[in-house]
Amino acid sequence: MSPSRVLVLNSGSSSVKYQLLEMEDSGRLATGLIERIGERTSLVRHTPLASGGEARERTGRVADHEAALKAMAEELAADGLGLDSPELAAIGHRVVHGGKHFTEPTVIDDAVLAEIERLIPVAPLHNPANLTGIRTAMTLRPDLPQVAVFDTAFHTTMPESAARYAIDVRTADEHRIRRYGFHGTSHAYVSRETARLLGKAPEEVNVIVLHLGNGASASAVRGGRCVDTSMGLTPLEGLVMGTRSGDMDPAVIFHLMRVGGMSADEIDTLLNKKSGLVGLCGDNDMREIRRRIDEGDEQAELAFDIYIHRLKKYIGAYYAVLGRVDAVAFTAGVGENAAPVREAAVAGLEGMGLAVDGGRNAVRGGGARLISPEDARVAVAVVPTDEEMEIAQQTYALVGKHN
Repeated sequence: MSPSRVLVLNSGSSSVKYQLLEMEDSGRLATGLIERIGERTSLVRHTPLASGGEARERTGRVADHEAALKAMAEELAADGLGLDSPELAAIGHRVVHGGKHFTEPTVIDDAVLAEIERLIPVAPLHNPANLTGIRTAMTLRPDLPQVAVFDTAFHTTMPESAARYAIDVRTADEHRIRRYGFHGTSHAYVSRETARLLGKAPEEVNVIVLHLGNGASASAVRGGRCVDTSMGLTPLEGLVMGTRSGDMDPAVIFHLMRVGGMSADEIDTLLNKKSGLVGLCGDNDMREIRRRIDEGDEQAELAFDIYIHRLKKYIGAYYAVLGRVDAVAFTAGVGENAAPVREAAVAGLEGMGLAVDGGRNAVRGGGARLISPEDARVAVAVVPTDEEMEIAQQTYALVGKHN
């Protein structure tokens, strides 16, 4: 029997998330998280799903990503799922930025590593960590196929009219300035699952996907292919997010430099880490914001209204881009759990065929489900995202082609 397991790695700057999946039945064998890497007290959390065991946690310093992946290997080995298993077919890596070059999952070699490294200037927070995870995994299993699955790949189908910024073409090309989009594995998975929920093939369905977490993005998906998305050169553009500003007049940056005396690094920190919901009201947790609103906090209410206003603008814009919309799908932490966000986002859009049923919208959990009324012209859905499964499926499909 050929190997049928895939290990999925998501390496962040100070954390590693992992899942081991059995692709024959799409079952999860183990999941884990190692966080606060490099700090005095790191946390290793491992859940052996195959044996039905309870989650294990331990603390202690995990010095670097190499130590983190070795800790992961130890936890898996304790459950009889070690990295030396002949059943392991490949390791799939989430890579945030693949630029224009990588349009599909790719077996990693020296040339691929070099290109991911070359893209660091447009993804300085993410690509270095992704590279570290890849290189460490390659030392642990140098004989095993390592596959990069890019957040940007799903969005490479955007037409030039959507991907290009209206700046000098030669300058844009020289510096690789264009709209790349992110959260692509989530948008791909959710758009496909939404079609399945409607009982149709992805090629038959037009979907607006709203990935609402601490980072947030929207996409317009026509017949299974992305034709527009809200994030751009970096994950800063688009919707109001937990700590990021989203869309903003670029002249604000010049104003802050000239009048505010701020440096480029200070402005970068402001827009990426001190803006969005946290900049507007001091909180980036939607549950806390809603609690404050219920207590009459006007600043929290304003932050929520700004968040919803931007979200509603994108729904309307992508409705216009698609021409026909079959479904609007909410996903990720806020999209899946915050019923007030979903209700407010489509309120007033009844003329476009959008509405939510109050009872259905209030239900928590339960997997992919419709929350629109039975007779709604446009379906409104909650579809839990599964980026790890998407990465595993793409990895396994690619490795199968090469075997």
